[in-house]
Amino acid sequence: MHQTIKTLKVRVRCKHAKELRRQAAAVNCAWNYVNQLSSRSIRERGQFLSAYEMQKYTKGAGKLLGLHSQTIQRVSAEYATRRKQSRKQRLAWRKSNGVRRSLGWIPVNTGAAKWRNGQVFFYGQHYKVWDSYGLSQYQFRSGCFTEDARGRWYFCVAVSMKTRQRCGNSSVGVDLGLKDIATLSNGQKLEAGRFQKDLEQKLAIAQRARKAQRVRAIHAKIRNRRHDALHKFSRQLVNDYALIVVGGVSSSSLVKTKLAKSVLDAGWFTLKTLLQYKSEHAGGVFIEMQEAYTTQTCSCCGAISNNSPKGRTGLGIREWTCECGVTHDRDINAARNILALGHERLAGGIPRQASLTCLAEGRCQSA
Repeated sequence: MHQTIKTLKVRVRCKHAKELRRQAAAVNCAWNYVNQLSSRSIRERGQFLSAYEMQKYTKGAGKLLGLHSQTIQRVSAEYATRRKQSRKQRLAWRKSNGVRRSLGWIPVNTGAAKWRNGQVFFYGQHYKVWDSYGLSQYQFRSGCFTEDARGRWYFCVAVSMKTRQRCGNSSVGVDLGLKDIATLSNGQKLEAGRFQKDLEQKLAIAQRARKAQRVRAIHAKIRNRRHDALHKFSRQLVNDYALIVVGGVSSSSLVKTKLAKSVLDAGWFTLKTLLQYKSEHAGGVFIEMQEAYTTQTCSCCGAISNNSPKGRTGLGIREWTCECGVTHDRDINAARNILALGHERLAGGIPRQASLTCLAEGRCQSA
């Protein structure tokens, strides 16, 4: 049994929205200030300011803006991290008003928020929440207050939890797709839920009528339906399997094609994220493998067949027969190959993708 970090998210009562919006506007002001400060430093001195250096310029700003002093520090630290990730001299401004206003965000440093009298206590104020986790039993680490598109506020906080072995004792490979969101190596499938297509007509009517609140509600319903299906599926996998190997399919290239709407509706990234943190918390193992040639390779003889479907033109081919005489379901065969690659990674044998790449080039044969 060991400790893991998990983020808990609880809804804040609506009566606190006004105060949280005020603090969020102040956070936007602090963000825009450090954004301008960093840009000026690069332009005049050719030097990137670190989070520590920005704190020298924002010292005492908490009292002027009505924010916790550690919140200002967290804004500087978050800005430095995002700027480094994006590799840009200046990031986008955070807007507090208008059609394109930024959703509310108030960072909370470790120890700044506490559970007191059945409420979240932060910066001298109590915030009532719908406590569905029993927050009194946890020690709060860093967190934040966040706002969604419908104006609802949530308190997200990282806590330490003891991990118990709650996963199964077998392994499974997962192939991600569009006709079926996920196909397992044992033949089980998660069919595409048509989360957006089922509500597309209602969404179009609300958009033409310019009912912004109704549009946001429909988008929230689509998101909730998708997350509900993916949460249930990921929980079942984690409970049944100790090793989960998922194909590393990327949606970045497919969203530029005619399949963009179906790709975004499938929620591949969300499913992989859910599987990863749930496996870690349950004591299991999650591996993401590159899936090159997994569809074309026969999972029985290990050879790349000339009859196998190739490229986007072969997406309509759901079954194919290898030269060895075995008929494969396209997705199940790929899931089995992905599982085999995961076992090779754990065994420390053939490096990642080496076996299938060699087969493609005709230099070796898979075991």
